[in-house]
Amino acid sequence: MPKIGIILGSTRPGRNGEAVARWVYENAKQRTDAEFELVDLLDYKLPHLDEAVPPSMGQYSQPHTLEWAQKIKSFDGFVMVTPEYNHSTSGALKNAIDFLFAEWNNKAVGFVSYGSVGGARAVEHLRLIAGELMMADVRAQVALSLITDFENYSVFKPAEYHLQALSTVLDQVVAWSTALAPLRTA
Repeated sequence: MPKIGIILGSTRPGRNGEAVARWVYENAKQRTDAEFELVDLLDYKLPHLDEAVPPSMGQYSQPHTLEWAQKIKSFDGFVMVTPEYNHSTSGALKNAIDFLFAEWNNKAVGFVSYGSVGGARAVEHLRLIAGELMMADVRAQVALSLITDFENYSVFKPAEYHLQALSTVLDQVVAWSTALAPLRTA
């Protein structure tokens, strides 16, 4: 059974992402086709990238990098929950991604985003990053609007139709994670 990490990609005080990530996790854990775990970037205290050797070399030297690498390596796929800041993802999520290389390879990734236009531009940037990391990004995504899915831009109240989109994202991430398993074991 694949193990899927749901990455909460914001560390901002008062972040909307916490409610979104918990919604994703609460819905995902009702499934029986994969094991899901919520991964909060706040728990990893990653500084700005401080490894002297490029991550593609796999020569991590910092204890925080080694801990982060072990966590990410334990998953077969991911759902990244991302805000949209200035037409891109959060600096915290980008930094966390940049710390590693091989631990992301040959794994599926889906996206749940939120922002003024549903976080669509953040996901477009993350799709480019996923390609460089040899991740298979699934087509489906959940795009939550700060205007219609949050009361006063801060209280998460998603429209009912997002549940079907989330189900499709999870279906695709689980299927692709399973299909990519031979590449991860090679």
